[in-house]
Amino acid sequence: QVQLVESGGGLVQAGGSLRLSCAASGRTFSSYAMGWFRQAPEKAREFVAAISRSGGSTYYADSVKGRFTISRDHAKTTVYLQMNSLKPEDTAVYYCAADSYGLGSRAQGNYDYWGQGTQVTVSS
Repeated sequence: QVQLVESGGGLVQAGGSLRLSCAASGRTFSSYAMGWFRQAPEKAREFVAAISRSGGSTYYADSVKGRFTISRDHAKTTVYLQMNSLKPEDTAVYYCAADSYGLGSRAQGNYDYWGQGTQVTVSS
């Protein structure tokens, strides 16, 4: 079992930056690929970024490519999402998730564990 706790959300102006963190419990953090997803009001949850269990491979949605960076720190059992050049359309609740298959996936169904989410609001 993995427990995930997100932090770092908040209110920021367009063009600003935020760094989200997702702290994972347990000793098996390195066994999981990790992903970030988001859900805007009245919209379906969507893929944002993923990182393989080793950290050697990363994947991004086209809408965030070049602006967001996913990374992980195995010693701290934490995954990060650095978000730069934020836009109002990035406003959403952001969730981190753990994928036991380990490669990193865009498919929500591949993820076994989910955090509670953190709100990101970008004002224009």
